Amino acid sequence: MTPAEVAAHLNSLAKPPGSLGRLEDLAAQLCHLQQTLTPKTTPRRIVLFAADHGVVAEGVTAWPSEVTQLMVRTIARGRAASSVLAASTGTDLRVVDVGTLGPTSPEATLHVWKVRAGSRNLAREPALTVDEFRQAVAVGEKQAESAAEAGMVVVAAGEMGIGNTTPASCLTSLLTGSPTDETVGLGAGADDAILERKRRVVGEAVDRVRGKLPTDPETAIAAVCGLEIAAMAGFYRRAAVLKRTVVLDGFIATSAALVAERLWPGTARQMIAAHRSAEPGHAVALRQLGLKPILDNWGMRLGEGTGALIAMPLLDAAAAIMGMAMLHEAGVQ
Repeated sequence: MTPAEVAAHLNSLAKPPGSLGRLEDLAAQLCHLQQTLTPKTTPRRIVLFAADHGVVAEGVTAWPSEVTQLMVRTIARGRAASSVLAASTGTDLRVVDVGTLGPTSPEATLHVWKVRAGSRNLAREPALTVDEFRQAVAVGEKQAESAAEAGMVVVAAGEMGIGNTTPASCLTSLLTGSPTDETVGLGAGADDAILERKRRVVGEAVDRVRGKLPTDPETAIAAVCGLEIAAMAGFYRRAAVLKRTVVLDGFIATSAALVAERLWPGTARQMIAAHRSAEPGHAVALRQLGLKPILDNWGMRLGEGTGALIAMPLLDAAAAIMGMAMLHEAGVQ
């Protein structure tokens, strides 16, 4: 299925060519990814990976780490933003604890695959060893395989982890070569003092590992990564191999996409970017991946896969227009 064939079909539908604007672009993207003129957007699943971060000790966020597990339980019980959006868009939701602090009690939608209890403080030492990074990647790969086995044609990954915009900024600077003033934002509720500390932490951490990237990318990435970010990278890697349509969420999720594309080139070809968040590094990461977001200037920065979930009805609409009557069927010559 070539782009020209898809374009010819879209232009033969009962409407002026291009009159549905970006919706036609999205329909073409779905057709190309699924190699069919009748793309599907259901059944679908979003997997939210949760983990904590030692770098919280540096004062890079306004929230304590305890909030991670509180929100994980809220999501699993169906009361968080991601939960209600998943329910309203007909998206199956699964929560996977890959590295929160403290014990976790499994619930109906909560799965525990904990590699370790939070990452180390990346400002002081490598956040993860290569072995820990690989274990987290494997958790994500298993979740992608499970989704495919369940017949999911569209998948997305989200995250929950207090402090995780700091490793996401590190990874974005490291993997794009961009300065910290382009990759570090306020995150959730930070003020100017926190932002200044965060920029310093990110800049120093990236400077320490940058030299390793060309020859030992896994070590460099693991040193500034988070467990949930590594798991999302593995999820993307395996979902791409299995030819699932991957809907990419916000800044944290996109930093994981950068990791996947660096280590397993071609992964991003299976992705549709849901939105561009308010975090400055998100636009940098999307440009690096060559992805144009469906939704722009919505100012979202929550995470939890909420941007991907909001985009799901637009995917449904894009798939639906491929079933329109053709011009000749409508009697238009």
